[in-house]
Amino acid sequence: MYIYKYLGGGTIIKLLKIMAEFINNIHDEVVNFVGIGDYAIDDKKLHFISMAIIGMVIFLITQFVFKRVAKYSITAISFIYTFTVMIVIVFVIEIQQKLTNRGNMEFADIAYGIYGFLYVFLIYLVIKLIFIFAKKQLVKLSDKKTNKFRDTEEQ
Repeated sequence: MYIYKYLGGGTIIKLLKIMAEFINNIHDEVVNFVGIGDYAIDDKKLHFISMAIIGMVIFLITQFVFKRVAKYSITAISFIYTFTVMIVIVFVIEIQQKLTNRGNMEFADIAYGIYGFLYVFLIYLVIKLIFIFAKKQLVKLSDKKTNKFRDTEEQ
């Protein structure tokens, strides 16, 4: 919601324009830099190289983070992946609404879509934690009964 307020309560179109301008400025700087060196690189080669570098940087960071997180929880990795996919999906839906003139393209729709996922995921986590806690309690009770049986057997 902070981005929504920063944009003055405006639509996602403002955010997309800001992002597009940022990317276009980077593109222009790279093209100018490549032009200075008289490299024979067309736009397709530039995209090939740029996406290769960006993709590998993202992969290496993800690999580093996920290796550490995997030691503690696969659920965390699943959440990160799902959250990333959900962000892509809500953006695609909003862009599709703009292109087809069905519905309004608003940042609030994206935010509420993500909030919906987070809300239901939080419920899932609470239920999962309840089951984990209950299972641990049952194991403790089982161990106490087993130890009690052993103690009476030894006497």
